[in-house]
Amino acid sequence: MINFEEELKKFKPSLEVEQAEDAIYRNDLKDMTDIMMEIMSKSQGNRKKEN
Repeated sequence: MINFEEELKKFKPSLEVEQAEDAIYRNDLKDMTDIMMEIMSKSQGNRKKEN
């Protein structure tokens, strides 16, 4: 039978999860809003060049 108290004492969080979390927080990742703003900005720039 499993002794849950014993198993909880042995538990250590996965380093992979912690490393991924750190990498995500360190990087300035673009979200959908940033991408749409960039597209709109480029589109407006192209329109100004045409006029």
